[in-house]
Amino acid sequence: MELFLIDAIGPFFRNYQKNRINWSKIPFSHLLTDGPEAAEQWQQIHRDMRDFAHEVTALGYNAVTLDDLAHLASHPLHEPEIAARIAFFRTQFASLFDLLTQEFGLRIFLTSDIIPLTPAIESSLSGKKSELENYYLSLIQNTLDHFPQLSGIILRIGESDGVDVKDPIRTRLHLRNPRETNLLLKKLLPEFEKRDKKLILRTWTVGAHRIGDLIWHRGTLSETLEGIDSPHFIVSMKHGESDFFRHIPLNKTFFHVKQAKIIELQARREYEGAGEFPSYIGADCEHFARELEGAENMVGMSIWCQTGGWHRFRRLAFLSCNSHSDIWIRLNVAVAIHVFRDKGGIEQSVEKILGPQCAPAAVELLRHADTVIRQIYYIEEFARQKLFFRRVRIPPLLHLYWDGLFINHAVAKVLSHFVRDSQLSLRASESAALLFPKMIQLAETADLPIDDIEHMRDFFGLILLARRYYFLPFEESLAEQIRTAKKDYKKRYPASERMRYRIKVSFTPFHIKRRTLSWASSLLLRKQRGYRIVDHLFTLHLLGFIYRIFKPRDQKKMPKLLRKSAMGVDTLFK
Repeated sequence: MELFLIDAIGPFFRNYQKNRINWSKIPFSHLLTDGPEAAEQWQQIHRDMRDFAHEVTALGYNAVTLDDLAHLASHPLHEPEIAARIAFFRTQFASLFDLLTQEFGLRIFLTSDIIPLTPAIESSLSGKKSELENYYLSLIQNTLDHFPQLSGIILRIGESDGVDVKDPIRTRLHLRNPRETNLLLKKLLPEFEKRDKKLILRTWTVGAHRIGDLIWHRGTLSETLEGIDSPHFIVSMKHGESDFFRHIPLNKTFFHVKQAKIIELQARREYEGAGEFPSYIGADCEHFARELEGAENMVGMSIWCQTGGWHRFRRLAFLSCNSHSDIWIRLNVAVAIHVFRDKGGIEQSVEKILGPQCAPAAVELLRHADTVIRQIYYIEEFARQKLFFRRVRIPPLLHLYWDGLFINHAVAKVLSHFVRDSQLSLRASESAALLFPKMIQLAETADLPIDDIEHMRDFFGLILLARRYYFLPFEESLAEQIRTAKKDYKKRYPASERMRYRIKVSFTPFHIKRRTLSWASSLLLRKQRGYRIVDHLFTLHLLGFIYRIFKPRDQKKMPKLLRKSAMGVDTLFK
């Protein structure tokens, strides 16, 4: 492996005070472009970027990713005020690019969704597919020529801006099937070849349109990459067939794609506390590295240390003057490159960060943390099931999502349907919880943040109560225990001091019969990658039509998580 990428967007989030943050890319609307406050903000970004680069190059990373082409590419059709903002950003980012390349020798890869639009461009080119792609090609040419510091561009074709993004420059999904994607890649690739730059294609998608199964469907991936054979092209794949979760095996497409490949990992685990407590990936890294020894043309690894998720947690990685420790993120970033580049192990990686005296206790703590996450945070029997809905693999977490724990009758019914041995699940989780006193002792011995382990213990205690509610007969005494635990949690960890988890509790009965739930899951979900006849006839086509007819016209009637996070639930039915 020769390419070791890490995202460098943390400096742009300092002092970003939005209640719930979209961490998927730089919040450009938060960045100032005039006045003394703007000068102060950009000076701080430059200082933070220098600190960040110093830290990650010391670990061995040789390339960074930054957002994004949409805010750095100029075009004659841009509105005057947007053109002015882009001109300002181009000046500031050119300085940052010089800092990263000249002072630290880092390669820079700019991210890009396909396709970015402004109101004027959308009005002018809407519905004109060929003209839209020529417009995008001109953005690529403009950016590569204006910023010679760039080593390449990373394309994200399967996800666009979330519903919460208010920026006048917004991205929307453009490519709908493998053929369109293949043709566009072949149109773009010569621009990279003639400039000796890299074009990196991410296979991640949220399941929209025919291209929506690109992350796991070998046929879709093969058709997308057909005829593409260039040393300037790289395929970037998340380690599993879904997002960054545990209990999901390594994506087997690594062994079928012949083009150059990199594996994507996540250090600031967006679904596992985002750095609020230890969510160590060392064991996974070792396992993936061993498996990938049999995959040809693996050229690198990419790790996200700040990017990912819609949540309230605010830990920033590798920046000085952090109000809360980023140590759990640092340990993940360190073990990833130690395993994939240096062929080392967990113990040596931890020792490199914490020193020989603290390392033994820290390693034991991290192993225990991995155990309690697998046994308490996840419901192992459900997490290990291979379930697909339309073009996406069902995540192994249903009761927890980003910063929310959901304790309600609907979740209980669904989990009870899929978990056959609920008593084993309860026993395993309660046994794992016995590790917390030892973990607190180990944190003290290793000079690691004890309060993070105490918070982990308290929140995981709530998860244990939730699991009893999911799997045991309902009793009012348990409901009252959950209400009391929620109040105690909010009192001990007030949002005024530090953003923590949201506990969503409702004991209102969910009126659906077990037989109906079983029938619906058999119809809508499958336990295989390949599509069934019923999927071709109903799930992939007719179901989307039915959803569009019967979805609530009043969006407020839909759960807030579904309508205001990421791209919204509508995307699943495209």
